Parts: sequence; C-alpha cells; structure tokens
Amino acid sequence: MTLSLNRSSRLSIFVMALAYTGLTFGTAIAPAPAAAQGGAYYTATLAQPADDNRAVAGGVAWSCEGTTCTARKGTSRPIKVCRGLHREFGEITSFKAKGKELAEDRLAKCNGN
Repeated sequence: MTLSLNRSSRLSIFVMALAYTGLTFGTAIAPAPAAAQGGAYYTATLAQPADDNRAVAGGVAWSCEGTTCTARKGTSRPIKVCRGLHREFGEITSFKAKGKELAEDRLAKCNGN
C-alpha cells in the first residue's frame, strides 16, 4: 500500500517536523535564565521598604522584598537602570551590577543629587 500526499500535505508534515526538531534541539541548547545561572544581575537596597514586590523600572522587571530589590540584566547602562528604580521607589542606598558596587558619586547621581 502506498500513501499519496498532495504537495500541501507534504509541506505541512515537513513544517511540523521542522518545528518539532527545533523545539527538541532548542530546549537542549538554550541557555539557562540569568537567575538560574547564579542570581540576579542587579541588586539594589532601598532606603524605605518597597510598597509593591514587583515593578518594571529602568527597563527591567524588579522583584523586591523589604528594602532589597533584584533584577535580571537589562540593555541600559547601570546608572540609567538605577535612575529608573529611583523614580519608582525613591532613595537607593546601594546598587550593584553584576556584583560590582556602583561608585558613591554615581549612586548620588542615580538619586538625583
């Protein structure tokens, strides 16, 4: 018995097989999220506890608990991310990007001083 498929059916089967292969191999080689690779890229300490535990500020999604907020890496420079967080939550007492503390003069600039 032979199975005859029209061109449209063969194309559909090919596309589904290609998608399945992409999903299978894509899952195997996709990098782990930043949080799974060792934590947040940004860490900030606020002067006052955050009212909301989640916010988007400075172009990144922040997760806050008390006075500590963390976020994955964004596309902007750290000072710009810090300023965005300041606009959302107020004074920031410390700000780290990839574990490196923002210099005191840059932190003052972040806080609008």
